[in-house]
Amino acid sequence: MPVAIGNYAPPKGAIPIVWEDDHLLVVDKPHGLLSVPGRGEHLRDSLLTRLQEMRAEVLLCHRLDRDTSGIMVFALTKEAQRRMGRLFETKRVKKRYVARVWGEVAEPRGTVDLPLIVDWPNRPRQHVDNEAGKPSVTDWERGAVEDGTTRMVLKPRTGRSHQLRVHMKEIGHPILGDPFYAEGPAGDFDRLMLHAEGLKFAHPITEKVLRLEVPAPF
Repeated sequence: MPVAIGNYAPPKGAIPIVWEDDHLLVVDKPHGLLSVPGRGEHLRDSLLTRLQEMRAEVLLCHRLDRDTSGIMVFALTKEAQRRMGRLFETKRVKKRYVARVWGEVAEPRGTVDLPLIVDWPNRPRQHVDNEAGKPSVTDWERGAVEDGTTRMVLKPRTGRSHQLRVHMKEIGHPILGDPFYAEGPAGDFDRLMLHAEGLKFAHPITEKVLRLEVPAPF
């Protein structure tokens, strides 16, 4: 069964380095580890704090949910952080995720276009709100179908909180092991089956196109 939402027992061990130079540090975030510290000393342990303990100059560029694993980019200078942030803001970073979802998806590909907003009484949950929600769009492609589940490639055009998780739930195929949006047997897995597999962007300083990838561990 998934770990209770209120519990925080992050995995230990070294953080794998995917790529680095004088400006950027790219790592593979393990699932179950916060990207940044939460409120309170019990939530201080995070990917950012661990990296800063090794290299004080490490700066945040973007985030992944605690339960999502995969590729994350950090800056090593203020200028690289500023420019990398601009790339994310202007949607010039192409993101690719892999997920396993409940059920056998019939169509080979599709797009989910549903605006999202925080569900305040139940935060950090998000929900669809066609009037007040922010535009949220996800392209998806079906992969292998096995044992009543489907492997999916997800390519978000926007970067809303919990976007992929809510969008998959809304099309009737929640991500396996999701403690917020999967119910019944779909939630009966030891982790959220969502992984940030790839990023493509022009290096913020050298402008060389980088294609970085970390295969999904599931």
